[in-house]
Amino acid sequence: MNVIGRLERVSLREVWPHEARDFTNWLQDSLDVLNDVIGLELVNAESEQAAGAFSVDLIAEDQSGTPVIIENQLEKSDHDHLGKVITYLSAIGANTAIWIVAEPRPEHIGAISWLNESSSGFFYLVKVEAVRIGGSEPAPLLTLIVGPSEDVRSIGGTKREFSERHKLRYQFWKGLLDYSNQKTRLHGNISPSDDSWIATGAGVSGLSYNYVILQHEARIELYIDRGKDSHEVNKKIFDQLFARKDEVEDIFGDALSWERKDSLRYSRVSKIMKIGGYRDESWEETQQTMVDAMIRFEKALSPHISKLEY
Repeated sequence: MNVIGRLERVSLREVWPHEARDFTNWLQDSLDVLNDVIGLELVNAESEQAAGAFSVDLIAEDQSGTPVIIENQLEKSDHDHLGKVITYLSAIGANTAIWIVAEPRPEHIGAISWLNESSSGFFYLVKVEAVRIGGSEPAPLLTLIVGPSEDVRSIGGTKREFSERHKLRYQFWKGLLDYSNQKTRLHGNISPSDDSWIATGAGVSGLSYNYVILQHEARIELYIDRGKDSHEVNKKIFDQLFARKDEVEDIFGDALSWERKDSLRYSRVSKIMKIGGYRDESWEETQQTMVDAMIRFEKALSPHISKLEY
């Protein structure tokens, strides 16, 4: 007879002791968990963005490039946070808001339902819990309590606007690729994009060398995700590379961030560079630093990627 474990709730503060430092940072790096629950494709989450005199927990972008605000509350929902959600939506110029709470009160479930029916915005109320089975590590459990209907979402779907951020990112990638093509053929077949990243294959299906640019920082990364049902093979690939950590970092010339991400499907090896982003003026220096780092990054990792077993 199969042994069946018992699902146990874990205190949220045991998993994320501090809402801003722990939960918001985790969510910023784990948008795919939220995406699976609400059915959106959010990307590019940035934390603590100003909205007048206030600060939004996270601002992401949906598949059309439109801002989406995310407000976190690791406790029972209250009127103050409901007011913030509505205020932030207006201040940022977004049309989608996600409110994540530990315990949604009935009156706030009703309020979010009413907003979806009577306003032009899209509102999601999501309950967050932490669970474990037996002695396992705690895992997040997100449940959609209220969201816009499919009819409302389809009516609200609009063609992507080529906004200021898209123009800036397109011009940034154009300059980076112009410089890169003088130095390496690694991204030679890539065209500029208005997204926050550009990528090229790393020689193994599901592995890519990515450039990422945010408002005020940049990143290069090896992204490991071989698609649906690939969690175990992604971790196996990561572990093989991590076993060569010292050798890889020695060739690269600096420490790297090794992100196995046990609770998520993908894994990543990256280098964050606090040298400016697409809203800063030092584009040329940032572009050259990113390309030069990518050349060393690929040189350090490619010999080990070619020997992977999976």
